[in-house]
Amino acid sequence: MVRITEDLVRRRAEHNNCEIFSLEEISLHQQEIEKLEYLDKWCRDLKILYLQNNLIPKIENVGKLKKLEYLNVALNNIERIENLEGCEELKKLDLTANFIGELSSIETLKYNIHLKELFLVGNPCTEFEGYRQFVVATLHQLKCLDSKEIERSERIQALQNYPEVKQKIREQEQAYLLKRAREKEEAQRRMQERKDKKQKEMESEHGFDSPDSLQDKENHQAEGDGEQEMWRTVQDDEEDRRFWEELTPYTPESRLETHRYIEEKRRAKDNIRESKKREKSPWTLVTAEGKVLNVNVPKLHFSLKDDEENNQIILDLAVYRHLDTSLLDVDVQPTYIRVLVKGKPFQFVLPEEVKPDSSSAKRSQTTGHLVVSMPKAKEVILAKQKVSTSIKCSDCNMLKKNAKSGQVEKLEVDPSKYSFPDVTKIIQEKERIGQGPISLQPERITETKKSYIDFENNEDVPPLI
Repeated sequence: MVRITEDLVRRRAEHNNCEIFSLEEISLHQQEIEKLEYLDKWCRDLKILYLQNNLIPKIENVGKLKKLEYLNVALNNIERIENLEGCEELKKLDLTANFIGELSSIETLKYNIHLKELFLVGNPCTEFEGYRQFVVATLHQLKCLDSKEIERSERIQALQNYPEVKQKIREQEQAYLLKRAREKEEAQRRMQERKDKKQKEMESEHGFDSPDSLQDKENHQAEGDGEQEMWRTVQDDEEDRRFWEELTPYTPESRLETHRYIEEKRRAKDNIRESKKREKSPWTLVTAEGKVLNVNVPKLHFSLKDDEENNQIILDLAVYRHLDTSLLDVDVQPTYIRVLVKGKPFQFVLPEEVKPDSSSAKRSQTTGHLVVSMPKAKEVILAKQKVSTSIKCSDCNMLKKNAKSGQVEKLEVDPSKYSFPDVTKIIQEKERIGQGPISLQPERITETKKSYIDFENNEDVPPLI
């Protein structure tokens, strides 16, 4: 049974900073409320109250709402109008689609002198002969009934025929009340039958059955859990079909019974879902033989980078950007890494062994990705040859040696260390013979090549290179 609680009222009072003592308007529609209470104590300043589409059987505990101007209790199980005399400022009352059959109960609204609008569409009393004339003649302050304005001529005519109309209304009310009494008895009988049937089913499930039924039950269990579940599903479907195809009158009892049946089915489905979640086997991360598996249950994109320069492995896991870091759990092992994202495991086998103690994990502030740096266990020293550095070091050593010996190194280039091309000998000189004055020509020195007397030129021997 759903009731009005302080927590519910505060949640529906968000527009008033969750303050209920100064609340002037609140909407509690479609909350499956079965009793109207506490609002006259918590919210004394209420002016507008929405309670449509609930299961309220009676108007009560609203008499102290002196400032209430609009009350909407459409689509409920109300059978008569009562307990509204204290709502002194009530101007509009909506009772659409209820079960009001005692039309004479509207006489209690005579004390609500500010009442201008009244809605009774969809109630059994609207089918009474002389319904509108009786309401118009009874409530003199009313200006509009069922969205139709009341004219002066209509009220005068209703007042003229009021005694006759009132007698007809009384007779129709008595007939309706007898019909309601039979409907209540029928609903009580049907509810008792359903309760007995449910009791028998519970007893059969707990083993209080005949030997034949027990044998059938054992056979069903032997066939397997899947077939047993299918059998239960077929039974539930058959029960649903019988319930919805059964002809029942539209009464407060049938409406309440339908609501409870739906709630029961919903609760059973939730229990089955919860049991399946509990029975669900955990994810297999390591086989029985001890082999670590690659698992990506959260289905995240990732990249693995081998940073040879820093001798480490970097894992970039595309975690959801707005996911709280407290929902992440990183576990680095020498041969694999495991990350739990909201309880769902991501596991990856590493290509090389790493150092778990020296590993680090960080979140990117822009993308939200999780970056895990894992140094390799096997250290590799790479020789870095830098020519400029070696030259500079050698120069420094030379300067230190010269400073110790007291020698000053000059900036001239030593031709023995460095070979530079001789630009002056690029073009060959030509012999200048017989040109210019004789005194200016240098003497030409001819060198006579020594000839070896014992040398023989053999053509069969290849020349020496």
